[in-house]
This record gives sequence, C-alpha cells and structure tokens, in this order.
Amino acid sequence: MSSARLPQRRTRTFALVLLALALGLSLAACGGSKKPAQSRPESQPIQGGSTLAAVWPLTGLPAGNKTPKHRVLAVKIPNTAESYPQTGMSAADMVSEELVEGGITRLAVFYYSRVPSLVGPVRSMRASDMGIVKPLHAVLVSSGAAPPTLRRLSHAHIPFYTGGPGYFRDSSAAPYNLMVHLRQLVASMKKKTVVPANYLPWGAEKDFAGTKRAGNIAVKFSAGHTTQWKYAGGKYHNTNSYAPANDRFNPDSVLVLRVREGNAGYLDPAGNPVPETIFQGKGALLLFHKGKVERGTWSKKKLGSQLVLRTKKGALKVPAGHVWLELTPVDHAGGHVSWTK
Repeated sequence: MSSARLPQRRTRTFALVLLALALGLSLAACGGSKKPAQSRPESQPIQGGSTLAAVWPLTGLPAGNKTPKHRVLAVKIPNTAESYPQTGMSAADMVSEELVEGGITRLAVFYYSRVPSLVGPVRSMRASDMGIVKPLHAVLVSSGAAPPTLRRLSHAHIPFYTGGPGYFRDSSAAPYNLMVHLRQLVASMKKKTVVPANYLPWGAEKDFAGTKRAGNIAVKFSAGHTTQWKYAGGKYHNTNSYAPANDRFNPDSVLVLRVREGNAGYLDPAGNPVPETIFQGKGALLLFHKGKVERGTWSKKKLGSQLVLRTKKGALKVPAGHVWLELTPVDHAGGHVSWTK
C-alpha cells in the first residue's frame, strides 16, 4: 500500500519536525496502546433504527431507497496550518467545529451518504465529542485520546477506532501525518448498524425567516482562532480553510450554537488545560443561510438527546442541505460572532 499523498504538505524546518515528533510521541503515550488496531467493542446494544427514512439524517436531502450498511462515521481532523491539506472534506455530509486546548479548534467530519477513499490527517478525540456524536450512534475515527477521555467514551458506550485497517502514516511531519483509507476501515467494521434519527429539524427554503443581511461572518472561538465565512454563489466559503480549494466543504448553511465551556480535568502535553464543550442544556443560536441570518435558541436535555431549535414564533427548521455546525463559546468564555453585509 502506497503511503504517498498529493498534494504534498508544506516543507517544515528541522526544529519544527522535532517538536511535532515529540508532541506526537507524547500524545500517543496518553492515548493508550501503540498496537495497530484499537477499537472499543460494544458492551451493550445501542437502540436505533434499521431502515433509513426518506431523507439523509445529516442533510435532510432525499435518500431514495438507500440505507448504508455502516454507522455514521465521525472523523476527527485538526484545524490548524499543520493540517494542510485536509483531505476528504468535500465528501462530508456535515462538519462540526469545537474548541480544544491552546485556543485552537478541531473538526468532527461526518460521513454517511458518501464514504471517500482517503481522509485526514486524523487526530485525537475529546470528551466534547460525546454530545456531538451520541445522538447519531456514530463511530468516532481518531488517533487516540487521553486516558480520562477513553474511560468516559467507553462509559458512554460510544464506539471508536484509534487504528486498524486503512490507517497509515504519510511522509509529512508527525503527528499530522496519520491518514485513513476510510472505505477499507468501513469494510472491516463488525459493529451493529444503527440508522440515526435526523440530526437537525430539517425544513424547506420557505421555512427560513432570516431577513438581516450577513454575507461575511466571523466566528471567534478564542483570541487565537476565528473561523471566517463568505457567502457567494449560493454557498458559504471558509476563507481561512486548511483544505485545498478543490476539496473544501462549502455548506449551504452555517449554524452557530453558543455553548458553555467546562474543564475536561487534565492538561495536554504542552501544559494547556483541556476545555470541554458542554453540549447539553440550552443557549442562543444564529442560523446563516442565503446570505442572511435568523436568531433563535437551542436546547438539548442530555448528551444523547436530539437538538430542539426554536425562535420567538415557534419551532425553527433548517433548510435541507449541507451544514457547518459551529459550537462557539459564549462571549464571557472567549467566543464572539459578528457579521457584515
């Protein structure tokens, strides 16, 4: 199996390579065993459906009579300059972005209606992922996790892979060189297939009630990272994306949920406290669609509960299509959202 990947990553200095290698070794040590295949077997069955409804649960788009023979896949991909080029993004159904240590963000990239051949680079899981993937009965695909996170994921009965068929390292600098031939990994999965309910309350174009123009969006997660969006040609474009232009995820909508941040209870190898997104409870939301914005609120009783979206007039429905979900800290936790025409 070839481990070459095009386009080639940026050349780095020798010092940066040494630093990245050191961090990679440290993360591997805190993520568990170095055995090539790491997955958590199911300790109890997860309740869910067996037949796909009329629409895809992650997009609301017509599904015909297709029902995948695998669970939703949530691949953890870093969102820093070192992750360039993020691979397989354009095939995703949905992407969520969360705050991690050091003020940077990490992505959970969801695949269900399509499974690309190659994805990556793949990085580690966080406790924040529990509330993101649990309603979908999804399988997490990652490079590992800190022991406290592994224990909590196992206790929550969330299946995950940290290695196995399809995993390999390319020629770029560690730890940003772990890639996955995703179809190969899916073919090896033995876990029971579970068809999830719709992740968002899907609707039609006529259901969107936004009127205030918002063509340029700045979603601030911390002092060190702001995700920039520009609406053009019917899609939203991440103008500071780390994916190549021909492999970007250009959503129809950007859904910003304002969330509280907790503490995961441990430090990363560099000594940074690891935040934890509290993806339950309630908060404000901003739905950006067609270059306009609609305000509302979200609520979620438990980590595994479905999202409920509302406005002052009643239930809020998201127009069917591809969505980038921003789990953005509230202002007093360092987050902020702004937009211009």
